[in-house]
Amino acid sequence: MAASSPLDSCKAVHIMAEDRPTRRYPQNLQGVLQLAVDVGSAAEGPATVEPMSEERKTWLGDALAEVCKGPMDEVEQIKHCLAVLRKEGRREREREGEEERDEEDEDERESAFELLSELCENLDNARDLMTLGGLDLCLSQYLCHAQSGLRWRAAHLIATCAQNMSQVQVHLFSIGALPKLLQLTDSDPHPTVRVKALYAVSCLVREQEAGLQAFLSHDGFSMLMRGMQSDNEKLRTKSAFLLLNLLMSHPETKDTVVSMGMVQQLVSVLRTPHSDFHEHVLGALCCLVEECPQGLKDCRNPALGLEELLRQLSKELQGKEESQEELDFCERLRVTCFRGQQSDDNGMDR
Repeated sequence: MAASSPLDSCKAVHIMAEDRPTRRYPQNLQGVLQLAVDVGSAAEGPATVEPMSEERKTWLGDALAEVCKGPMDEVEQIKHCLAVLRKEGRREREREGEEERDEEDEDERESAFELLSELCENLDNARDLMTLGGLDLCLSQYLCHAQSGLRWRAAHLIATCAQNMSQVQVHLFSIGALPKLLQLTDSDPHPTVRVKALYAVSCLVREQEAGLQAFLSHDGFSMLMRGMQSDNEKLRTKSAFLLLNLLMSHPETKDTVVSMGMVQQLVSVLRTPHSDFHEHVLGALCCLVEECPQGLKDCRNPALGLEELLRQLSKELQGKEESQEELDFCERLRVTCFRGQQSDDNGMDR
């Protein structure tokens, strides 16, 4: 008997394939599931086909939707959050339970702000939020919102987007965000709103020349002085820190700040009960006496009593490791202002 060739085997396979019914393979997930059901039924033998219950249909529909649905990308998440924030304010209702619904609506918006702030730590997302009108929405609808929780979250989102992002900063200047944020910092009745608004101001004006000029034109340094004199500890600390930062990064502002009577105001702050933010106040005074003749003259004014105050502060801070930087500022200021002062004065007299 002659051996069969590979060609004969191929023909046999082809004939067997032609004898089978043509199988159409499923084109989607639902078809795959149906094929699995058919195969399982065939393996188990004939079975009575029963109509699917409504509960089963609902479960299967939800399962299919969950399988088919991919993860929402970040731009889609931003769009979803903005859709929540753009919901028109509901009219006052008299029906029972509406107050609870209003609270749920506020919670939903707060959650949207929190997610946006997290997403916009990514610079690309911050730019996308700006392009989609989210920053304009913050300014027009939420910085002035009746609910303080929405006001401070809007300010925090603006700060998150503005830091290290010049394109966003320029846009915020163009839509008038800075004056509104300064106003909130100065006079909002809720302490958290004031702190978050100042945070946004800081992100707009630090390392940004246009921001600094806008800050000066709106008397921003006076706002910082009032912040340091407030009863809000966080606001005092952040105000003093921003003042120190601006003086260090923009020494050309020293004369302007000194002409406002800042030296006298800062010394009066140092006379209040001791607080950690006094370290920043002393640092600011050090900046104002270095390469600033008027600032040095103001500090040396006997009526201010600064020399004795610094001597007392140094004594109180000695031996406290956590206060070392404050002590360093204190000694630096005392040496700059008062060591060799008499010889300096004699030289000036001559």
